[in-house]
Parts: sequence; C-alpha cells; structure tokens
Amino acid sequence: MTFVFLPAPQAGVEIQGSAQRFPVRRIFCVGRNYAAHAREMGKDPEREPPFFFTKPADAIVPNHATVAYPPRTGNLHHEIELVVALGKGGGQIPSARALDHVFGYAVGNDLTRRDLQFAARDLGRPWDTGKAFDYSAVIGAISPAEKVGHPSRGRIWLNVNEQLRQQADLSDLIWSVPEIIAELSTLFELAPGDLIYTGTPAGVGAVVPGDRLEGGIDGLETLVTLIGPPAVQSQ
Repeated sequence: MTFVFLPAPQAGVEIQGSAQRFPVRRIFCVGRNYAAHAREMGKDPEREPPFFFTKPADAIVPNHATVAYPPRTGNLHHEIELVVALGKGGGQIPSARALDHVFGYAVGNDLTRRDLQFAARDLGRPWDTGKAFDYSAVIGAISPAEKVGHPSRGRIWLNVNEQLRQQADLSDLIWSVPEIIAELSTLFELAPGDLIYTGTPAGVGAVVPGDRLEGGIDGLETLVTLIGPPAVQSQ
C-alpha cells in the first residue's frame, strides 16, 4: 500500500518497566465524574449519567515534557485524572467482566481551554475546541494491571508550583472504572489501545507559562509537566 504522503507516526505511551510501548488507538474522556468537581462546574452530580468526549490520539504528551501554551485561550486549566489503558476490546461488556479488558493504569492530565469549552457549552455546541486540541492529553507511563492490580481507592492529587490544587480519593469517583467501561462499550466497540481518562476531582484552575505541574495517584508514576510560552504558529 502506498500513500500520497507519509502517514503520521503511531501515537504511543511508555510502559513502566518495559522497552515496549502502548499503541494509542483512541482517547475517551469522562465528564464530571467527581461530585465536588461537578458542583464547581455548576452541575448536579446526582442527576447525570456518565457522558463522554474524545481527544485525538496524537494529542498525547509524555511525562516530563514542556507543553507550549495553546493558541486562542486565556484560561488553560489542569485536570488530573486516572487513565485506564485497554488491552482487550469488545462491545456490550458486562461490568462484572470489565476489568478483564484493562491492560494497565496511568496518571493523566486533561488540559482544557476552559474559556473555549464554556463558550461552546453556553451555545449548545461540541467541546472539541476546548478539549481536543494539540498536546492536550498529558500522560505518564502505564503501569500494567498485573503488577499494580486495579486501583479503586488511593490519593489523587496535583500541585502547581508546589502548591496543592487538587486532591481526592479514587473511591470518590461517581462511576467506577468497571461501570465506565461497561457504559462506554454500549456506545462504541472498544478496542486494544483505547485510553479512558476517568474524570478529575475538584480544584481545577488556570495555569500560565512557567508553571510546573506535578500530580500523582498512589502506586502509579508521578506526572510532571512544564507549561511553556506560546508556540510560534507555522504559516
């Protein structure tokens, strides 16, 4: 097979303790999956089933990278999250068997152009410009489930310039990992290589160039990101 130009490289994520990499197929994200965060966004967490949005696979950013401050925003937010990496696909997956489909877990940061997200929300439009932009899916190395198990509790936190911004426990998730996988599999035929960002706790806030973000989840690799100056846009 030939192409009119070279295809983009396969997006991948480091695997803890391995020379192999995890090939990323799609990135799904869960909206407002911690009650306190739902409330700070002005929503009632008791009335909403889980909902999803996506990011492109090439939005992946590895650990210890510098992310250029993105264009067309003055309100870039951090959102620390547990990320689920699927090693087995399927549709209509029962919740009781959902964890059998998990390859491993990582710490992620769902970077968000909050001003663009809110503008789209208020007009009833999709969130793509606020969520699915370049370099918006920061992620640390994936820890295989066979080594770390399936975390259902444990501290999740994020510091900006060594000041605590977000802190909660994984047990605070409104929808658990098995429930998320089961629900998502009723909407999509899931596949190996899919990532699921499971939602962020309360305390989201703006970052600016020069900020150092450090976040973690008990038992997983700590995620460190620097926010750099805006990139020079190519013509």
